[in-house]
Amino acid sequence: MAVTVRELERIRRDGLKALKEELGVEGMIKFIQMYSDGKGNYTEERREILKDLNKKELQDFLREELN
Repeated sequence: MAVTVRELERIRRDGLKALKEELGVEGMIKFIQMYSDGKGNYTEERREILKDLNKKELQDFLREELN
């Protein structure tokens, strides 16, 4: 099952919201740091994730986030 960039972003946003509500900002940051081991190539992975994102989708996403 393919997951769209928009779906991944919603999952990320909902996850961060849940962590913040449950742990508070400091707890959320500490939790995320525990799982951020810094391995891999972020640039290559990001290009692969965003390769199908077009300008319209990006504009729509930014409008949603800024409102």
